[in-house]
Amino acid sequence: MPELRYNVITREWVVIATERAKRPDQFKRKEEKKPLPAHDPKCPFCPGNEAMTPPATFTIPDDGKWQVRVTRNKFAALSYEGERTRTLQGIRRTVTGVGIHEVIVETPAHNVDMAQLSDRDVELIVQTYLNRFKAASSDSRVEQVTIFKNHGDAAGTSLEHPHSQLIATPIITSQLRERLSNALTHFDEFGECIFCRVLKLELQEGVRVFLETEHFVALVPFAAFTPFSFLIFPRRHMPCIAEMTDAEAADLARALRRTLAKLYHGLSDPDFNYVIRTAPLEYYGVKYYHWYVSVIPRLTKMAGFELGSGMFINVSLPEENAAFLRDVKVD
Repeated sequence: MPELRYNVITREWVVIATERAKRPDQFKRKEEKKPLPAHDPKCPFCPGNEAMTPPATFTIPDDGKWQVRVTRNKFAALSYEGERTRTLQGIRRTVTGVGIHEVIVETPAHNVDMAQLSDRDVELIVQTYLNRFKAASSDSRVEQVTIFKNHGDAAGTSLEHPHSQLIATPIITSQLRERLSNALTHFDEFGECIFCRVLKLELQEGVRVFLETEHFVALVPFAAFTPFSFLIFPRRHMPCIAEMTDAEAADLARALRRTLAKLYHGLSDPDFNYVIRTAPLEYYGVKYYHWYVSVIPRLTKMAGFELGSGMFINVSLPEENAAFLRDVKVD
C-alpha cells in the first residue's frame, strides 16, 4: 500500500508510491551522453577564451593559470548596479532587482565534471564557494546567498562546461524564511535543533545513510520527495557555511565528490541539481538552524498533481535508494 511520509524539516507530505515503485537500477540513464572534448574553442569557460566573459572576480590560483575561475554572469538575473529600494502600494510590493549573480567555473577541463575530479580539485571549489559567499554577504543590499549547480539538460544547464552559480538576492525568499521559522518553532518547543535530531535518528537507524566521512553524513531522507534525492549534513551543528573550519571544508569536498561519483557510476551520470541550503551570514551561531547540501537527481518530471497540490509522488523507496548508493564503490 502507498504510504504518506512527513518531512519534519519542510513540513511537507510526500507520497511514497510503493506499488508503483521502480527498482533502483531502473533509473539508470538509458542513452549515452555524447563525449565532450577536453577543450572547446567556442566555450566561454575554457582557458584562452576568458575575453568571452566578464573579467574574473576571483581565481584559484591568482597567477593567471587558473584552476577555478569566477566571473559575473554575462546574463545576470539581477543588476549589480543600483540601490535596494522597497515600494508598497496597497497589496502590491516591489523591491528593485539588485544583487549578485556569479558563475563559478569549476575546472579548466571542458569534459571533466565534479564526480571525476580529485578531492583536492573539489576542495578548491569549496574554498571558492566560501570566499564568494562571504564576499556577497558583505554587500549591504544582500539578504540571502544561494550557491547551486545545474548538471545536464533536465537540470536546466545552458553550457556544458562544468560550473556552479551564486545568486545573492535583496530579500530572504519565502522558502528559506519558512524553513528558518519551522526550525525556530521546533527549537522553542523542544529545545533542540530539528536537523541535529534528524541526523542523530538517521545515524541510529542507519538504513538511509549511505556515506559517512569524518565531518559529514550523506543520507536519503525518510520523506525523500524524488527518487535518489539526498542530503549531506555536517556532523557539527552550524547554521551557516561560513562557520566551517578548513578541515571541514576539505572533508565536504571529499563527501561531495564521493556522493556525486556514486550517482555518476551507479545511475550512468544522471542530470541533477544541488543547492547549499545555508542560513544567511547574520544567523551565524544560532542554535536552531543547521546548513546542508541538497542533491536532486532529475529522474522524474513534475506533473499536474505536484503543481496542483504541492505534494510530490516518489516512485521509489528511500531505503532501497540508500542501499543502492551504499553498494556503489568509489575511490
